[in-house]
Amino acid sequence: MKDKSAASVSLNTTQGLQQDISKKYTGSTQSTIFNVEKIILEKYLQLMGKPEIFLQLPDGSKVFSDHAYPEIGAEFLTGKAIRRFILNPNLSFGEDFSRGNIRIHGDLLDFMTRVCQVRATHQRQGILHKFFFQGLINRKNNSLTGSKENIYHHYDVGNEFYQLWLDKEMQYTCAYFPQPEVSLETAQLAKMEYVCKKLRLKPGDRVVEAGCGWGGLSRYMAKHYGVKVKAYNISHQQIIEARKRAKEDGLDDRVEYIEDDYRNIKDECDVFVSVGMLEHVGRENYSKLGEVIDNNLTEEGRGLIHSIGQNEPDEMNAWLEKHIFPGSYPPTLREMMAVFEPYGFTVIDIENIRLHYAKTCDHWLTRVNQHEKEITEMFDEEFFRAYQLYLAGSVANFLVGGLQLFQVVFTRRSNNEVPWTRNYLYQDN
Repeated sequence: MKDKSAASVSLNTTQGLQQDISKKYTGSTQSTIFNVEKIILEKYLQLMGKPEIFLQLPDGSKVFSDHAYPEIGAEFLTGKAIRRFILNPNLSFGEDFSRGNIRIHGDLLDFMTRVCQVRATHQRQGILHKFFFQGLINRKNNSLTGSKENIYHHYDVGNEFYQLWLDKEMQYTCAYFPQPEVSLETAQLAKMEYVCKKLRLKPGDRVVEAGCGWGGLSRYMAKHYGVKVKAYNISHQQIIEARKRAKEDGLDDRVEYIEDDYRNIKDECDVFVSVGMLEHVGRENYSKLGEVIDNNLTEEGRGLIHSIGQNEPDEMNAWLEKHIFPGSYPPTLREMMAVFEPYGFTVIDIENIRLHYAKTCDHWLTRVNQHEKEITEMFDEEFFRAYQLYLAGSVANFLVGGLQLFQVVFTRRSNNEVPWTRNYLYQDN
């Protein structure tokens, strides 16, 4: 009921603004309508924090903030697109861009970076911030059934699609670039090695991985560190591909892929690892995840959680929630502690590698653009443009600090077998 009330206030605020402005004009000509909408768009840019962009109406007129005629901007090709934007900007912008009703002048990534920059720095105040920066959100739940449906929405659209633009191991999480110029393939291998070193894996360790994607990390751990892995995932398509690859690599006796929810894990383990799953768990389930870890991790066990995050709690953008990642939420570090605190886990290392994710998403965006023809043939132009926008927005948000990437290493509170320094992370095996 609280969200519905907030949405009503936001909608009434916008409608009231429209009514006040329209009183200044008489007649019902298209020109008068555009004048009213132009004033509303000017107000919108000011409330956003005055990004260095322009907004162009169908009649060719442009709206600016305080900047002198920026060359980057968005053109509304129809009056309906403007009106949808005014009523729910953070849902309708993505929808109308994807449908081809909004055209970006200049580089899409540059446009998104300018928008995200003011979003990251502009003061967040109550209902206006909620409306202009998030939109009217219909959040999907993360129950056992809801999580399955949410994952199906994004990850089960077809392995062939992801093979076009991910690396060979199909790592759909932040890579680690030892040097900025290395390839995506090298950086993803480096990420898996970095995670293994942080976990201090040794032959014979029993590892549980929650949310394993296409299984690349599980196979890497088994192949290079001699561990046995039970990897859980609720994406049917990903599990099929992971099992296929493990068999091809001769690792199916050391890696078991289980199509099940993390809440059903019942496997004693020496190591617990989760890379890129916490974003899909939902804040209401963090304590449950901690309980699962507590029930399965040995007294000398250690673990790592790798997750997109943010510095301040803020809901997902309405378009991303509806069309890209339903049910997702990037936590703050404080919120992540709900996994560890109730069960007495000790956090022994935290690292933020957000710039590595900006570079990772930039590689993905480049590859998606290179495969425009294949992706459009697989789906349609709307789907292709949606992924363009999602990845460009991701690069921008990580660059400006709107999103973070946290790696948190933890163990039991009484475990004193912890590294004395960080030297072990940077030594060759």
